[in-house]
Amino acid sequence: MKIPQYITALAIMAVSLTVSCQESLDIPAQGALSDQVLANRSGVDALLVGAYAALDGQFNNGGALNLAGGNAWEASPSNWTYGSIAGGEAHKGSDGSDQPAVDAIAKFTADASNGYFNSKWRTVYEGVNRTNSVLRLLAQAQDVKDADRAVLAAQARFLRGHYYFELKKMWNKVPWIDETIDASTANSQPNTEDIWPKIEADFKYAMDNLPTTQSEIGRVNKWAAATYLAKTYLYEHKYAEAKAIFDQVIGQGVTSNGLKYALVTKYHDNFDAATENNSESVFSIQMVANDGTGTIASANQGDMLNFPYGNSPFRCCGFFQPSQDLANSYRTDANGLPFLDDYNSHPVKNDQGVASNQPFTPDTDPLDPRIDWTIGRRGIPYLDWGNHPGADWIRSPGQTYAGPYSPKKNIYMQATQDQYADQHSWAPGTAINQNIIRFADVLLMAAEAEAQLGNLEQAQTYVNQVRARAANPVNFVYKYANEATPLAGYTTTPAANYKITVYPAGRFASLGKAGALKAIYFERKLELAMEGHRFFDLVRWGTAEPTLNAYFGYESTITTDIRGGHFTAGKNDYYPIPQRQIDLSRSAGKSSLTQNPGYN
Repeated sequence: MKIPQYITALAIMAVSLTVSCQESLDIPAQGALSDQVLANRSGVDALLVGAYAALDGQFNNGGALNLAGGNAWEASPSNWTYGSIAGGEAHKGSDGSDQPAVDAIAKFTADASNGYFNSKWRTVYEGVNRTNSVLRLLAQAQDVKDADRAVLAAQARFLRGHYYFELKKMWNKVPWIDETIDASTANSQPNTEDIWPKIEADFKYAMDNLPTTQSEIGRVNKWAAATYLAKTYLYEHKYAEAKAIFDQVIGQGVTSNGLKYALVTKYHDNFDAATENNSESVFSIQMVANDGTGTIASANQGDMLNFPYGNSPFRCCGFFQPSQDLANSYRTDANGLPFLDDYNSHPVKNDQGVASNQPFTPDTDPLDPRIDWTIGRRGIPYLDWGNHPGADWIRSPGQTYAGPYSPKKNIYMQATQDQYADQHSWAPGTAINQNIIRFADVLLMAAEAEAQLGNLEQAQTYVNQVRARAANPVNFVYKYANEATPLAGYTTTPAANYKITVYPAGRFASLGKAGALKAIYFERKLELAMEGHRFFDLVRWGTAEPTLNAYFGYESTITTDIRGGHFTAGKNDYYPIPQRQIDLSRSAGKSSLTQNPGYN
C-alpha cells in the first residue's frame, strides 16, 4: 500500500483533532474534522491510514523536519543511530562537526538532554496516539460490520504493538497510554509498569483477528502479527512460547500479498525497490519516491544522510560508515566458516590513508560474499555505479575520523534511479522499503529459540538455510565487463575471493548450547548488518558490555571518532528518558516519569 498523499493529509488532520487539548470554548477548530464526522467506516479507515503513515516517522510539507520538530534522521525507523551505530556496526561518519550528538550516543556518553532522544520519543508516541484515535473512533462508529470492526481494530493494535515495542527496547519503562486514557491526562501517566504483557496482548489480538492476506500490500496480516508476537516472547526469554509460534510462521506463513514465506534467491533483492514486497517481506515500511509532493518525506527521509560524499553521484552526506570490526566479521576460514572468536585477528585489507589516485589492491583472502552487499569498499563494484573509489567518496580527510567504508543496503541502483530515487531535497530519498522483519530474521530468531531449548540440530538447520542462500553464486559480486561503463554488465569473475559454506552435520551438537548460540548470534551480525538490530540484540543477550568495550578497544586504534567510548551494564542497556519529557510530566513540583538507572 503506497499511501496517496491526500489521504494521508486527511488522516493526519483528523488525528490532530482527536489528540489535541480542548480549548475553554467549545468551538470546533476551523478546517478540522469533528469526531461526529469521523465516527464511521470511511473516517476510521482514514485515521488508520494515518496510523500507518506514522511508521516512517515523517510528517511535513517539505524540508527535513519530522513530526516531532527535530531533524528527520533523529527518529528514523531504521534505527541506524540507535541500533547499528550504537551496536558497533557503523560509525556516525561525515566529520566531527556534523551531528555531534550521534558521537555521544555511539560512545555512550549521551545524557537525557540529547535532542535525538526527544525526537525519537515524540515521533513514536505520535504513532501510538494515532492508533489510539482509530480505536477510540471505531468504538463510536455505527456503520461498521462486526467482522470489519475486528480487522480494523487488529490493524490498529498491531501498529500500536510495534510502536510500543520500539519504545520498550529503547527505554524499557515507558508510560502505557491507550484509547481509554484521556488526552488531558496523558502527560501524567507514570512509567513504572512492565508493558510487555500489553504488547503481547496487542499482537495476540492482531494475530487472532487479521486476515491471512490483504488487498493492499502495505497492510499487515495475521502472519506478520504472529511473527511479532514470537519476537516479543523472544525478547522476554519465553523461548517455548516463541518456538511454538515460529513453528507456525515458518510452516504456514505467507506475506500480505499471499507469497509463502521463503528466502529470496538473491540476497540484494531485499534492498532493491524493484524487487521489494517479495517472499521474504514479513513487515516492511512502504516507501515511495517522487510522490508529487515535491518532498522526500515518503522516500526514506530518515536515512537521507547515509550516502557516499565528495565526488560521489549522491551529493550528500557521508554518514553511516560501516566499521572495520564489521568488515572483519566477514572473513572466513579455509572451510568457508566464520571466525567466531578471533575475527579481528584476521582483518580485511582496507585503503585507509591511500588517495584515490594511488594504486590499491583489495583483499584477496576468503570472504563471506555478504560483505559486498553490505559494505562499500574500494575496488569492489558499488552496485551498478562503478567500483568504489575509496577516499574520494569519504568525507573526512585521510579517512581517519570514521574509516574507509560506505553503506550499501540503502543505496538505489543507477539503472533505475529515475524511478526509485527522489532528488527533491538537498540529499537523496529512495523508494527502498524499510525492512522491520524479514524472513531471514525469522529463521535466525527461531534458531535462537530452538538452541535455548536444547534443540541444536533444528537450530543448525535454520542457520544453514540462511548460509546456503549466501553461498549461492548468484550472490557473489562480479567484476564489470567494462569499468568505464558499469551499466554495460558484469563478467563471470567474482570481484573478491568468496568462500562460504554451511555448518557440517553435527557441528552445533559438538559446540554445545553455548557454542551454538554464539554461532547463531554471529550469523545475525552477518546477515542483518546495518539494519538496525545489533545494539538491541546485544542487550537482550546480556553480551553488550564485553562486546562493545572490546569494539571500542579495537576500533579506536583505527579511527578517532569513538575514542573514549565505554559501555556500562546496568546503565547503558537502555537510553535515558528525554529530559524534555520528564519536565513536561512535572506537576506540583513532581514528575510522573522516573529516569532510567544511572542517568540522574
